[in-house]
Amino acid sequence: MELQHVKGLSQLSAALKELPLRLARNALRQSVAKGALVIRDEAKVRAPVSSGPLAPGDPLPGTLRRAIVIKHDAERSNAFSQTYVVAVRQGKRYRRRGKKGNLSQDAYYWRWVEFGTVKMSARPFLRPAFEAKKQAALAAITEYLAQRLPEEVASLPGARR
Repeated sequence: MELQHVKGLSQLSAALKELPLRLARNALRQSVAKGALVIRDEAKVRAPVSSGPLAPGDPLPGTLRRAIVIKHDAERSNAFSQTYVVAVRQGKRYRRRGKKGNLSQDAYYWRWVEFGTVKMSARPFLRPAFEAKKQAALAAITEYLAQRLPEEVASLPGARR
C-alpha cells in the first residue's frame, strides 16, 4: 500500500475505504473524538456558573460545567462514519460523584439554561460553542488523521517503507 496525499473530505473518505475496516474505524473514531473534545471544551468555558446565594437543594456552582461530556453514538456509527455527541449528564446516577461523593454531575436544569423558560431568558452555551469551534474541530480531526493514517498504513503488512 502506498502513501497518498489527501485533499478534501471526498478524497479522505475514498482513502479510508481503502484501509482495512478495523484500522479505518479506529482512526476515524479517535479523530472525531478529538474534534468533539474541542467543542466540549468550548461549551465548558461558555457554561454559566451560579454566583448568587444558594437555596436549599440548589446544585453547587460549577455543576453544569462538570456535567458536559462527549459520548460516542454507536448506533449512528459504522466503519466509515463515526458520531460523537456533546451532551450534558443528568439523572440520579450522576448525583453523588467525586472522591467523597459530594460533587454532583446531575445538571437536570441544563435545558432551562440553554433555551430559557417563561420566567427566565435563555443563556445558551452549547449552540454558541458549536458555532464558534466547528472549524477548529474540523481542523483537529484533519490534523489527527493526517498524523495517524501514514503511521497506520506504514505498519500494515506489505507496506513500503
